[in-house]
Amino acid sequence: MLCGIDIGGTKIETAVFNDDLSPVETWRVDTPTRDYPSFLSCIRQQIAKADTIAGSPCSVGIGLPGLRDVEGRTLSVNVPCANQQQVEQDLSHLLTRNVYIENDCRCFALSEARFGAGQGYTRVYGAILGTGAAGGFCVDGKLNSGQNHIVGEYGHIPIPAQLAMQYQLPVLPCGCGLSGCLEQYISGKGLIFLHQHVSGESLSTREIVDKIRENNTDAIKTFAIFMDLLGFAMATIVHSYDPDVIVLGGGLSNVAEIIDSLPQAVQRFTFPIVVLPRIVKATHGDSSGVRGAALLAV
Repeated sequence: MLCGIDIGGTKIETAVFNDDLSPVETWRVDTPTRDYPSFLSCIRQQIAKADTIAGSPCSVGIGLPGLRDVEGRTLSVNVPCANQQQVEQDLSHLLTRNVYIENDCRCFALSEARFGAGQGYTRVYGAILGTGAAGGFCVDGKLNSGQNHIVGEYGHIPIPAQLAMQYQLPVLPCGCGLSGCLEQYISGKGLIFLHQHVSGESLSTREIVDKIRENNTDAIKTFAIFMDLLGFAMATIVHSYDPDVIVLGGGLSNVAEIIDSLPQAVQRFTFPIVVLPRIVKATHGDSSGVRGAALLAV
């Protein structure tokens, strides 16, 4: 049987699956973020529980936010205790079995490519649009992560100069250490920043979306800027990967206005001859991450 673990900044979701990826049991616990031994112990406990449910040792895949360097060290802002740690190696040693780790957004892309909205397509790009902005790219149902495990990091495309100048946007610092990354403008926190930039109001994403639906002048202007920036980001994906389909996940993918407006926004920044990929919402929603993590172990 398979065990998938999706590690977030506050919660760890664990799920046991049959080999055909039919779910058996799912549960959540708090993420220990400050102490690395406690973090490893917590994951070990979840895997032990999964083994008990399965009746034998599971094959284990884990989705972890952040990046890994070529030596396997993790760089994770959301789970500080895992920074500079060789999590995959340490867990494999602790459990005396192979444990497979990939970025959580790449797990989302794998899940949707194999058994979700991207099923049946050759080239699938999965894009998370929520607290952050990241993604993954699959070809023939297999992840293409690159030697540095960074393929799909569209949130760290720099903001285009022409849009920054047009909308008089400042170059914001990013948690990755760079500045001007699109994640700071096209994520949930980015939408909040843009509306504050336009109106001076500090509102939640839900409040901003409500104002957009009420045709509030400032909210409509915010939305136009947001869609231009998101359209540029997705156009860069189209030019770079030429996917058959882009699958959107994360909290902002639930905003119908974004899904509906995105093809036109992308078209503004692509070659005139380009036939756009389909742009669709994820099938499995929040459970895609843990499903994709389990698929790492197949």
